[in-house]
Amino acid sequence: MVNAIWKSISEGKIEPVYLLMGVERHLIDETIKRLIQALPDGEEDAVVRFDLDETPIEAVIEEADTLPFLVERKLVIANNTSFLKAADKTKEKVVHNITLLEEWLSNPSPTATVVFLAPYEKLDGRKKITKLMMQKSTVVEALPLVGRDLTTWIQNEASSFGIKISPEIAQVLIDMTGDSLLALSSELEKIAMYMDGKGEVTKEIVEMLVPRLPEMDVFRLTDAYMNGNIKETIKIYHDLLGNGEEPIMLTSLIAGQIRLMIHVASLAKKGYHQQQIAKTLNVHPYRVKLVMENRSIPKMERLLVILEKLADIDYKLKSTSGKRERVLEIFFMEPLKG
Repeated sequence: MVNAIWKSISEGKIEPVYLLMGVERHLIDETIKRLIQALPDGEEDAVVRFDLDETPIEAVIEEADTLPFLVERKLVIANNTSFLKAADKTKEKVVHNITLLEEWLSNPSPTATVVFLAPYEKLDGRKKITKLMMQKSTVVEALPLVGRDLTTWIQNEASSFGIKISPEIAQVLIDMTGDSLLALSSELEKIAMYMDGKGEVTKEIVEMLVPRLPEMDVFRLTDAYMNGNIKETIKIYHDLLGNGEEPIMLTSLIAGQIRLMIHVASLAKKGYHQQQIAKTLNVHPYRVKLVMENRSIPKMERLLVILEKLADIDYKLKSTSGKRERVLEIFFMEPLKG
């Protein structure tokens, strides 16, 4: 897990080669930040960056094997390691000497740490270079975190700011902020500043300091509607209006949530599990998890009826000049069947 690798870096146990792979950019950026901080005096002058879409791998190897000047160790960062992916049909700009890289990986430089960045969803595991890179480097999988992994990450991140947070309160933070690690880290830093870097986070502190994302409130709104809780639905709706949200945008977001429910239900019926569904629909696994755990979702036929009604509402909102807020409110007050 990435936390174990970060711990080793903080203890000064720096490996010669790292492979940072995956689409969760915050984990990649944070790992690089920690590697830079691990340099003597955290010297930025000891960091050399390459873009492998523009520069051949030979230049990276040459730089790594060149003795550092006035520093004990250098950090070489090679971005866009696209040759680890499946071959692209479009012609590559740069031809890389992969044989040279294979030889170098067996005997990397003792005075440099080389970080290969592969910010892609999937690598080609059939390639010899990909297999060798996975074997010879310390691999950081920068994948979206869900469930217990996400909660653990929040607790560790809070600890780095000097504060504590329970799994239950971490979930409250997720419910309000979403699952973006960058956004969660930013909110935790703000909370830590308010708490003067000590103590345990409470629900009251989170609710006071952390603004809800419209998308998360739309999930609460849709969930309340599906549960037949008209009073709660109208309350959330009016809160959103009070925060400046427009009925047209809310209608679009609710329709998107209904479509997600339909797709998740369809794929789950075919035997797809959570991760497969998330990948197929290109959405974060956390959103799929929330839908799959929701027992109040109506049958498919009813969802399609709701979606059709939302399309009518969208048309009315775009063609009327009256009180648009009332159009969506009437929809929420209709009893949900099925």
